[in-house]
Amino acid sequence: MSGIQARFRLDWPGFVLDVDLDLPARGVTALFGHSGSGKTTVLRCIAGLERAPQGHLTVDEDVWQDDGNGSEVNRWRPTHRRPLGYVFQEASLFDHLTVLGNLRYGTRRSQDAQRVSLEQAIELLGIGHLLERKPAHLSGGERQRVSMARALALSPRLLLMDEPLAALDLKRKQEILPYLERLHRELDIPVLYVSHSPDEVARLADHIVVMAEGRAVAAGPLTDTLARLDLPIQLGEDAGVVLEGTVAERDERWHLSRVAFSGGSVWVRDGGHAVAQAVRVRILARDVSIALHPVSGSSIQNCLSAVVDEIADDHHPALSLVRLKVGDSPITARLTRRSAAGLALAPGKLVWAQIKAVALIG
Repeated sequence: MSGIQARFRLDWPGFVLDVDLDLPARGVTALFGHSGSGKTTVLRCIAGLERAPQGHLTVDEDVWQDDGNGSEVNRWRPTHRRPLGYVFQEASLFDHLTVLGNLRYGTRRSQDAQRVSLEQAIELLGIGHLLERKPAHLSGGERQRVSMARALALSPRLLLMDEPLAALDLKRKQEILPYLERLHRELDIPVLYVSHSPDEVARLADHIVVMAEGRAVAAGPLTDTLARLDLPIQLGEDAGVVLEGTVAERDERWHLSRVAFSGGSVWVRDGGHAVAQAVRVRILARDVSIALHPVSGSSIQNCLSAVVDEIADDHHPALSLVRLKVGDSPITARLTRRSAAGLALAPGKLVWAQIKAVALIG
């Protein structure tokens, strides 16, 4: 079976990691959760930096760890023999080497088939003009891009990223995110991406594992998982969905684009994307209201026919979360329980979803 199968049980004083994951072998899988939920520990177990006494790990049927199951022979592949790249929160570059020297160090370590050439890594991360500089003369964002290129220069079968943007300010994060999106589009290397930022997850991930107290409490495709109302982790004001769509048309006069998705379309601020280009949109639950009939004479231009799919209590007793289906696409709305009662909302009821704001995220 292709993909990544990871089972780890690790007992520490005050913390227990107990996960059983079956992850896709392509795209970006986000390990998402609050600090202390076990995200980084899972990544370190996969990298071989921590050894779970009871662990099993296969990557595309290649066994990296197999013990704790009563077998007479335990199998363990040390970190330096695992074909992976690891990007940490802080870019750990060799200060005495130039950027090019740091990258070449990575290629010397790699003994696996060359999946990404050094030249391709340099071009993908846009660091060609930095090759002769020493790390002391790089900005934080530049250092992290070099760190990512060095991880790619290892020719990994798996790329691990542990909150690579956490140490950067907002400007530097916005500088790096397009490069991460490009890696996502152009490389056929699975990425495990640790983050506690809903914005990063919404923009980059295809698959998500939600961590809480050392356990994976939910896992699945990003859109379906974010639309679940039963997750014990609370996203608060960031609750909402991400939809995959394409640019259907552009209104140059008003600087808007219409993004079509399965079941409908929405108008968003024009991001310069070409017609027919694939994009993502993020719709937060707080930006969705519900009406029993189409509303005219309103500033809200996105009004979609929908069906109530599920209703659940929100984190405050005054609020409810309502999942709607617009065709095959889920959308969540946050409203007061009194409003839900006044509209007599129930699964199967036909309604109209009024969407006040939609973010085009890539």
